[in-house]
Amino acid sequence: MRKISVLIAKRHTTSITLEDEFYDTLKEIAKTQNRRVSDIVTEVDSKRGTRSLSSAVRVYILEQIKNRK
Repeated sequence: MRKISVLIAKRHTTSITLEDEFYDTLKEIAKTQNRRVSDIVTEVDSKRGTRSLSSAVRVYILEQIKNRK
């Protein structure tokens, strides 16, 4: 598990906890999309509803992997 500090919406810092495999995949997705990890996390944060941010990021990663096919 890795605790990552992320700047959300260029306003405040928060942290998420992800398994190394999820974090590595998130970085890969960001690189593929020419985006920063913080930009992706900001997007996920704005759409997550009541789900925890870490959980919402994991779901985002899963959806991205499923959509590759």
